[in-house]
This record gives sequence, C-alpha cells and structure tokens, in this order.
Amino acid sequence: WNISGLPTDALSIENAIILSKSRRWSLMIDPQGQANKWIKNMQKGNGLEVIKLSEKEFLRSLVNAVRFGKPVLLEGVGEELDPALEPVLAKQIFKQGPTEMIKIGDETIAYHPDFNFFITSKNPNPHYSPETCVKITLLNFTVNQNGLEDQLLG
Repeated sequence: WNISGLPTDALSIENAIILSKSRRWSLMIDPQGQANKWIKNMQKGNGLEVIKLSEKEFLRSLVNAVRFGKPVLLEGVGEELDPALEPVLAKQIFKQGPTEMIKIGDETIAYHPDFNFFITSKNPNPHYSPETCVKITLLNFTVNQNGLEDQLLG
C-alpha cells in the first residue's frame, strides 16, 4: 500500500486495512487528497473509472463499471449522496437464473463480482445522516499531529 502512495502513519494503515476487509463500500474523508491519490495509484492497472456527482454521465459510467467489473472512484461528494446510488451502496443484488443482477435507475444489469466502489469527500468535517452512515464504511484520512510526524519521519 505504501508503494502505491498510502502515507506511512498508523491511522492511514488502519484505514487501508478496514477498507480492504469491510463488507460495505468506503466513504473516505480526505481533505488532503492522500486517499484519493492512493486509490488512483492502487487501481490504475484495473481500469479505474474516476467520476464526480456533478458529471452529466456519472450514472452511465457507474452502470458500465458494475457491468464490466471495473473499480470506480466517486470524488468530491458532499454531505448528501445521490439517491440513484442507493442500490449500489446497499448492494441490492439478486439472482436471475445463474446471473447476479442489480437494478440501477430503471436499468437491470448483470453485476460483475470484480466491481469495486470507492467514495471520497474533501469536506474536512462532514455530517452524514444516520441513513447514509449505515450504508457505508466511513474512514477519516484527515492528517493529525501524530500522522504528520510519522509521515515526515517515516
């Protein structure tokens, strides 16, 4: 992870372990952009799609990534997540014959098991609703005093 740009402080390493072992998709509070850079480096060989909620075609990009098993980095989210993300965040996957499917918007598509979803927010002190918090794993990559010392000395 450190080779891919993850800072060497204990908090960042703990966050990376949680991210890799969590059953839910991770929303990373990342005002310095360190987690963003790390995810981009770590997933660039897997065809990472980087999208923003402000993009007109963000849902189309997400649907294609789910269908073809590509990782997605949703950057710069605020305190509210788009309701269209609900089926992906809740992993509302169902079987249709032998195939796992998911309904995103009005489209039912095949769900590829290699799909991976990362969300980052530059907001240093967000207040997410309890409804949002139960759907995601919230990770705080904000650099603190100890973390800054570890990064500078490590």
